[in-house]
Amino acid sequence: MNINVRKICVTAVGIALFVVLSLCLQVPVFENYYLCLGYIIMAVFCYSFGTAAGTAVGVLGVILYCVIISGLRGMPGWALGNVVIGIALGITFGSTKFDGRKGAKAVLYAVVVIVFVSLGILGVKSLTECLLYSQPFILRVGKNVYAWAADIFVLLISLPICVKLDPTVRKLFPELVRKRKNDG
Repeated sequence: MNINVRKICVTAVGIALFVVLSLCLQVPVFENYYLCLGYIIMAVFCYSFGTAAGTAVGVLGVILYCVIISGLRGMPGWALGNVVIGIALGITFGSTKFDGRKGAKAVLYAVVVIVFVSLGILGVKSLTECLLYSQPFILRVGKNVYAWAADIFVLLISLPICVKLDPTVRKLFPELVRKRKNDG
């Protein structure tokens, strides 16, 4: 099978897993807000397959999830926020994945997650919803604080999952995963 077709198929499976985890494993945290466990899949794809695949999983996963549960309500802002988060995670993982300094990587990852989830959810998502719903920006930020906190939590717990799953992903899809500098 052509490598590009295989990568599209594997990414489609990631999108489906994002939706399934988001729908089926709903862990309530605040009011009517649940942890979005689909972010774990997004992080794994950013870590193992790269920025484009991980971002596609996060954006298209959110679009499908929102269409299934509520039509398009909430989707545009969340999808645009995931573009910011996916790109930041992908670039961070790409530049640090094979670096041996585990403690420094974990701190950097935590900082990137906090900064870019803040930018993606409190900034981009809130601004998009402010424009779509004609509500004050500060009101939208207030409504998105729960999502912000829960998404940071899920992404922080996903790093050890990414590290643990990567060797298996490398064995299953050697031609699709990020290459080490000396892999050729």
